[in-house]
Amino acid sequence: MSKADASVQRDAAHPAAVGEPGGGLAVAVWATLKRDLTLMLRRRGEVLNPLVFFALVITLFPIGISPDPELLATIAPGLLWVAALLAALLSLDSLFRGDYDDGSLEQLLLAPQPLAMLGLAKVAVHWLLTGLPLALMAPVLGIMLALPAGSYLILAISLALGSASLSLIGAIGAALTVGLSRGGVLLSLLVLPLYIPVLIFGAGAVQAAILGDGAAAHLAILGALLALALMLAPWAIAASLRISING
Repeated sequence: MSKADASVQRDAAHPAAVGEPGGGLAVAVWATLKRDLTLMLRRRGEVLNPLVFFALVITLFPIGISPDPELLATIAPGLLWVAALLAALLSLDSLFRGDYDDGSLEQLLLAPQPLAMLGLAKVAVHWLLTGLPLALMAPVLGIMLALPAGSYLILAISLALGSASLSLIGAIGAALTVGLSRGGVLLSLLVLPLYIPVLIFGAGAVQAAILGDGAAAHLAILGALLALALMLAPWAIAASLRISING
């Protein structure tokens, strides 16, 4: 094992001990963020898979249906949002899987810091490397679907807000299924029904921007859903991890 890998494993086992002798919540959260970012950037394939899937779906859809710009512009909001939702779902199964396999997850449960906050840090990394890139990539793919230029900003904002909620909700399912050898299908069944409100208001915001009706109300609801997820999801993630690990 290299020195860098040993350092990462040490940070995983004792996240509160990094940065200052006394540890503390802020240090533990920062150590978790840094560790997960380092590990994910070493596995670039896992980071790129959702983005490649997103691009392929949007690229192939006009070929399979019709290149008619009016038809594509009509279905573009829902298509972009559904494709982004499925792309984000692809990477959820590995959110806690690596920590479970190498024993780091048990160390997180034993850490003196709240497991909810450490779990939130891991979800933040997932959003930074999956949800945010999808939101930035979507306007470029929207050009292929003849999406009106005035809706690009709303599309990016709605996906940035919505994908954060998707990561938080999906992390609950990932925590519940982390101990299962083939939990990917069960994870999809658990979280997809909970994704529906985010999908409705996210696609609705883009549709409202296209029609010129104003997307502020839809974005406000997406923000409210994100605030609710931020309040409740970390504690649900922590409880789910304890159930998965301790039975």
